[in-house]
Amino acid sequence: MLTAKKATKRLVSTASPAKALSILLIEDNPAHAELVQRSLQDHRVNNNVYHVGDGKAALAYLFRQGSYADAKRSPRPHVILLDLRLPKIGGLEVLRQIKTSEDLRHIPVVILTTSAADQDVTKAYEQKANAYVVKPLDFADFKKLMDELGYFWLDWNQTSLAERAA
Repeated sequence: MLTAKKATKRLVSTASPAKALSILLIEDNPAHAELVQRSLQDHRVNNNVYHVGDGKAALAYLFRQGSYADAKRSPRPHVILLDLRLPKIGGLEVLRQIKTSEDLRHIPVVILTTSAADQDVTKAYEQKANAYVVKPLDFADFKKLMDELGYFWLDWNQTSLAERAA
């Protein structure tokens, strides 16, 4: 099992920020966060990963409040990877606030969780999640999943010019 540094925000970059795509990872488990960051760091699509460890910090980041008020330090993500089981504010509430915000609702939100419960899947899609993915337990499978997610959401998926400029 990997150990991870406990941080409220960590940048993992494989490219210059001007050309990179931004990913917001909302994950409270440091080991899971480290796996996601390492997998995306190895990805061929240039990306910057911004990590927050709870729902309250996620909303502060997305609504640019407090220490996240500077748009240069907390850019709008091109995709959000959201865990459901978060401290302070749960993942479904974070999702609801994203999808009811004029400024944020266009951002794809991928639920990335250990829960395969039908109730969780249903609630996530009712709140307008763009995808629901259960984290595999095997590292090789997890790495493959992150590669495929990265290629789809960061390379193959098309967004409008207005969204890319945001």
